[in-house]
Amino acid sequence: MPVTPRQAAYLHALGVTRYEPRRVQQAVVVDVAAAEPGLKTPPPMQIREAPPVVSQAVVAPATAPAVATTATDPATAWSTLTAQIAACTACALSRTRTHTVPGVGDWNADWLIIGEAPGAEEDARGEPFVGRAGKLLDAMLRAVGLDRSRGVYITNIVKCRPPNNRDPAPDEAAACAGYLERQIALIEPKLILAVGKVAAHNLLGSEEPIGRLRGRVWHWRGTDLPVVATYHPAYLLRSPLEKRKAWDDLCLAQDVYRERSEARA
Repeated sequence: MPVTPRQAAYLHALGVTRYEPRRVQQAVVVDVAAAEPGLKTPPPMQIREAPPVVSQAVVAPATAPAVATTATDPATAWSTLTAQIAACTACALSRTRTHTVPGVGDWNADWLIIGEAPGAEEDARGEPFVGRAGKLLDAMLRAVGLDRSRGVYITNIVKCRPPNNRDPAPDEAAACAGYLERQIALIEPKLILAVGKVAAHNLLGSEEPIGRLRGRVWHWRGTDLPVVATYHPAYLLRSPLEKRKAWDDLCLAQDVYRERSEARA
């Protein structure tokens, strides 16, 4: 996929070295250590776009009933949903949270980014994906021309922080499922990007490792809404060599999004 100079700069920030096909050029080595202190710069390698491999649709297991609302005005509907999340006591996470973290971004987004759960900084601020992992996610989105304030909505499987940043338990994810379903219904995205294994497992009803779920196109609950899974930014900070695979996933997601947009044009 061709990239603009601005996108190339963001790829450098991700630690991804990209080559133009069939052209002789000098490899650009990204100084990841400068962007992320303490990380070693991985050796440059050629990035090839992963072709879309459309799988059989995976039907997720039954979850809690969707959150009901009769509001037709988007602002009212979102305000109602946010208030319902803030007042929720459906699981034990409500007793340990500082703030609920419903989500952030564009209510008319084409891309819906779904992570696993809020961490300590997210719980303190009430916004998903802040801190180092959030900055890396922002760089990943900018690398494909996106921004969290326009064309993208970011949320999590659960809206409250699990203690000690552990993975959310199945009953906690089920208690929040209606809120996520309502968000999907309000946004009507053209693509879901599942960030991390917890998000992928809950959205796809699968227990396969994230390494086996990525690189393919799935669909949410038997609908035509495509889902692409990739690694969580927190994992990429610990394993910077996997950033190349995450870039392939973003290219795949962008290809799927373009094909879907052109088909509906």
